Amino acid sequence: SKRRRAAAAAPRSAQTSVAHIPTQGPEVRACAAPVAPEEGERRRRRPCSPFSRAAAMSGKLRDLIRAVRACKTAAQERETIAKECAALRAAFKGGDDGGVRHRNVAKLMYIHMLGYPTHFGQMECVKLIASGSYPDKRIGYLALMVLLDERQEVLMLVTNSMKNDLLSSNQFVVGLSLTALGNICSTEMARDLAPEVEKLMGSPNSFVRKKAALAAVRVLRRVPELLDDFLAPAAKLLDDRHHGVLISGVTLVTELCEAHPKMVPLFRKKVTALVRVLKNLVSSNYSAEHDCGGLNDPFLQVKVLRLLRILGQGDSDASDHMSDILAQVATNTNTGKNAGNAVLYECVMTIMGVEAIGGLRVLAINVLGKFLQKNDNNIRYVALNTLAKVVSVDTQAVQRHRAMIVGCVKDSDVSIRRRALELVYSLVNENNITVLAKELIDYLTVSDVEFRANLASKIGTLVEKFAPERRWHLDTTRHLLEQAGEHVSESTCRSLVVLVTNAAELQGYAARTFYTSLAAAVGGDDGQAVKVVKSDQLLQVGLWIAGEFGELLLTREGELPDEEPITLTEADVVDTVESVLRDPAVLPETRVYALTALVKLSGRLPGQAARCAALIAEFRRSASLEVQSRAVEYGKIFDHAAIAPQLLERMPPLDAAAWAAKREGGDGRAAAAADLGGAAAAGGGDLMGDLLDMGGDNGAAPAGG
Repeated sequence: SKRRRAAAAAPRSAQTSVAHIPTQGPEVRACAAPVAPEEGERRRRRPCSPFSRAAAMSGKLRDLIRAVRACKTAAQERETIAKECAALRAAFKGGDDGGVRHRNVAKLMYIHMLGYPTHFGQMECVKLIASGSYPDKRIGYLALMVLLDERQEVLMLVTNSMKNDLLSSNQFVVGLSLTALGNICSTEMARDLAPEVEKLMGSPNSFVRKKAALAAVRVLRRVPELLDDFLAPAAKLLDDRHHGVLISGVTLVTELCEAHPKMVPLFRKKVTALVRVLKNLVSSNYSAEHDCGGLNDPFLQVKVLRLLRILGQGDSDASDHMSDILAQVATNTNTGKNAGNAVLYECVMTIMGVEAIGGLRVLAINVLGKFLQKNDNNIRYVALNTLAKVVSVDTQAVQRHRAMIVGCVKDSDVSIRRRALELVYSLVNENNITVLAKELIDYLTVSDVEFRANLASKIGTLVEKFAPERRWHLDTTRHLLEQAGEHVSESTCRSLVVLVTNAAELQGYAARTFYTSLAAAVGGDDGQAVKVVKSDQLLQVGLWIAGEFGELLLTREGELPDEEPITLTEADVVDTVESVLRDPAVLPETRVYALTALVKLSGRLPGQAARCAALIAEFRRSASLEVQSRAVEYGKIFDHAAIAPQLLERMPPLDAAAWAAKREGGDGRAAAAADLGGAAAAGGGDLMGDLLDMGGDNGAAPAGG
């Protein structure tokens, strides 16, 4: 400010302005040049040369971060980064100025983390790694792992420096090199440095041993043929007393066993040592150095349990050696903290993965049952996911937690609901289908809309597969159609039709109950205790049954002892079908079902034949081509009264076995045609398809006739 006042007071010809370049580093430069007074302020902050530009960026990393955070828009951020990158390029070209190369590379890493290109500074990493200064090496190795990957050719220039660092007497320099090798090791680098890594695995320094073991994992991934050279050092690490070396050694052995299963028998000799390590971890006193969440080194416990699972698979002797300690871990581990839950989860997976006795498996599944009682959704999801994996191993033990599993189907978390539904699907059998089906249908009415289709499909499949009797199958499927018909699959509807055609003793009952549901759906019966949701699937099935067995609606034929009687007239039945036919909200396919039902009822209810013919005639000019075609075709039947009774007879029973084979992907059509009559087979007709696809050529549900 004093300089400005002095310049203003001086004669005009003597006025000068200093183009000052502010810096934040110790090396402050200024470039002075005589300029006009009006240009002084404009050029005050502009660097005058590449050297002044380098000085402009010689500040610390925190200053660059502060400048980026101060940007209001993305454009301002790009401008700031562009200026900084230009200054960094100038500094890199000018060589190391004042020992700030590591500071510039740190800025380069930050720019890389923001997503901007930084390829121009890759060689600086090599220079820092070759430096004799530990701070430079530290930044250099870090930049090597951040800015480069194993596909970069620059790595070839680093191999010699890394080899020299592996032979260093400074453990921290060796650690830097091993860490970089474990993170960014190419195949060529692995071949060149594998002997040094193998040698360092036997180092007297525990810090170096654990780093070497982790680097060996990467080396063996890149060059598997070096496996034999690392077997003995890896096995020796499992006898180490240092926790860091142990966890690194267990990680290495686990990697070897997973990548090379033939090596598992070789390491089974170490099961006793691993059991001893785990027992010491579980029973030892408190250690502040290794305590985490009240547990003694849970990370090492998890690693050891995972390795025991691999070594115990398919080997009863090894499994017997670890049974006691697995039971001890499952019983004594505290579940109050997440660390304890992690150890218990790994213990459960180990028990279910080895040749464990039945009691130990029950204990493991009970642990998962306790997880289901937790409030943490993550733990509950893990428990459901694990139960779904082990349900095939011990279904009876999982059945004990069925109530909690069904409760999870009603959870607010959608991922838990879906996983619980898959588990329930695995748990259902002939003994519990009645209970589970009722609970699932009750929940179906209040579940989320996007969840209902999947749930309804699974309920239909379970009911069909495990139905204890035909009537229960009929009632449950009808209830499902009443509550969520729009979500019921076409396959479920077709299976119901096959059931009704084969159950002669239930045809009257089916006709009366489905007519009641049909009337309630179209608003013709308000006396239903349970509200019926109108859907095209329910209407189609109800119309098909009413058309096939319409005469049974007027009699008490086949009435069951506990069936509620109904009184109907022929006009009532036709009125209900007409209501569906004239409903503007139904699909054209459903109108086809209604027309089919009318033509069928004209032969079963003689008093309403003329009315049925008149109703069918009204739809000869329908806008729907399929409805119009069916109305014209059915109208022709009334012109041939002599053959009409034969055309309108009931459909013969459908072959349930052929239908099941067809559903499973087998070709049940030929078998169905052969069983239902040689005439149909000789005519090349698909009788099963004709019976079930009367709604049109699009493979609709059965429409009869």
